[in-house]
Amino acid sequence: MNHEQSRALYDRALSVMPGGVNSAVRAAIEPYPFFVQKGDGGHVVDADGNRYVDWVMGLGPLLLGHDLPEPVRAGIQRKASEGPMYGTPTEVEVDLAEFVVRHVPSVEKIRFVNSGTEATTSAVRLARGYTGRNKIVVMQGGYHGAQESTLVEGDAENPAPSSAGVPQSFADHTIPVAFNDEEAIREVFENHGDDIAAVLTEPILGNYGIVYPEEGYHEFLREITDEHGSLLIFDEVITGFRVGGLGCAQSEFGVTPDLTTFGKIVGGGFPVGAIGGRAEIVEQFAPSGPVFQAGTFSGHPVTMAAGLETLQFAAENDVYDYVDALGERLRRGLTEIVADQAPSYTVTGTASMFKVIFTRDGPGPNSLEEQCEAGCRQNPTCPRYDYCPKNAADVKHAETDRWRRIFWSEMKERGIFLSQNQFECQFVSYGHTDEDVEQTLEAYKEAL
Repeated sequence: MNHEQSRALYDRALSVMPGGVNSAVRAAIEPYPFFVQKGDGGHVVDADGNRYVDWVMGLGPLLLGHDLPEPVRAGIQRKASEGPMYGTPTEVEVDLAEFVVRHVPSVEKIRFVNSGTEATTSAVRLARGYTGRNKIVVMQGGYHGAQESTLVEGDAENPAPSSAGVPQSFADHTIPVAFNDEEAIREVFENHGDDIAAVLTEPILGNYGIVYPEEGYHEFLREITDEHGSLLIFDEVITGFRVGGLGCAQSEFGVTPDLTTFGKIVGGGFPVGAIGGRAEIVEQFAPSGPVFQAGTFSGHPVTMAAGLETLQFAAENDVYDYVDALGERLRRGLTEIVADQAPSYTVTGTASMFKVIFTRDGPGPNSLEEQCEAGCRQNPTCPRYDYCPKNAADVKHAETDRWRRIFWSEMKERGIFLSQNQFECQFVSYGHTDEDVEQTLEAYKEAL
């Protein structure tokens, strides 16, 4: 493939933007990222005219693919033609709020913001304001945006900022624990229960290779937060309106959090975030309560229209049946390929999410016929159970450098665009086809 135009664009970008990008993960591609010119269905075309099957889908927001169905496109264009924004409420934000409240179990009221980061930042502030407590429990490897309260690494006894510019005093109020570790949660509540405002977790770790919860884990979090008067916050920026359909992952797992954060799909591909939950908690946001939150572009009418049109189209058509079926077909095919060619590797994902984690150890090829057939489910009877990743440390221990330096490039040369590192998940859209799946599985066979 020729990449001369992307290289020239990257040289220009380096002179005017730090690292040549506006989001750090985009620079993970070596020696330089390819620049996309346009999208087409389940594909993207780069600045040099190379065409790829796109399983990144904007890192998740593009449930419908790059070619929006005509009614969705028309609704967005109609709203945009009426004017960009006004600084006053509009009917469409009420319509979208009513739609979310009607479908998501935890949401009685909702506040729209402009990004997933803004949503989680506001949710943490809201939890602290509502409970009068300071500490937030987070999962190691969970990602909740570029905010000071969650850019924290280490463990419960030794939390530390994971980024320069974050004061240690912020990290001191954040308690990182391993995902799926009930004993660690019990211990932090024994030590800090009176000052824990909330447990903040993704229902499925989505920025660390897709790690599924063990059976009963979320129910345990629900019980222990109730017992100690803390809030349970589900960060559904990735899983919202993708896992569990319109009810989101919380409906899939049957656990109702106190607060939920949203992003990505709820804005239909436009910048968005949201915080929803029990009315008595969300009402603590200004102007009805003492927790300040505001934003010039919050509830932007074009974004609200894009989100509403996307979710209504999904509700009225076979979108979730279609993308989930393609996702299962991908994961089943990948499971067969991995069993034959790389039996230590782990296929993960659910619904329309998928990933192959380059885990270093496995049960051996003779046991693989009995494994999970369409993505790891943390099944104790599966022969892979003791080897499949259960937390971020397990994923980090995988062959992440091999994935990034060798495998990603091999797939790109075969016309397959995967997420830029071992950790980000990949997504199926309504714009993908059976042919895209077949091409991708053939590419995996060759690249592995």
